[in-house]
Amino acid sequence: MSSVKTTVRNSVFCLALFAIASCTTQFRNHGYAPTDDELAEVIVGVDTRDTVFDLFGKPTSTGVVEGSGYYYVSSKFRHYGPFEPKAVDRQLVAISFDEVGVVANVERFTLEDGRVVPLSRRVTDSSVENSTFLRQLLGNIGQFDAGQFIGEG
Repeated sequence: MSSVKTTVRNSVFCLALFAIASCTTQFRNHGYAPTDDELAEVIVGVDTRDTVFDLFGKPTSTGVVEGSGYYYVSSKFRHYGPFEPKAVDRQLVAISFDEVGVVANVERFTLEDGRVVPLSRRVTDSSVENSTFLRQLLGNIGQFDAGQFIGEG
């Protein structure tokens, strides 16, 4: 009888320990953005695309227009238990170039600077928003002709 109690107690203890550990906040980092000290090495009007590439590596993204700029993005997400991950920090470094490929501007943006911009949005109005299934089913009574079933009409 004592061994059963010990087994149950150990099982409950392990389950509680697992539950506590699974709800621990975890942080995950994604991407890379140069620090301010690293950006101090970039000289506006002197450095080129190649020197920036040599300093920081391949950018996260480039501008849509060929030769428009380099973008380095880093994000930090907080994961907590079963909840959706939440972005707690985001750094975007935008390095723009002039027509000949020389650095024209260096900017840093953070999560606070940003705003949500929908890049693509397709919305279809639904005529069934406030209708129950039964109301839709009964609402179709009398809306059809028997000739439609036999191919006349």
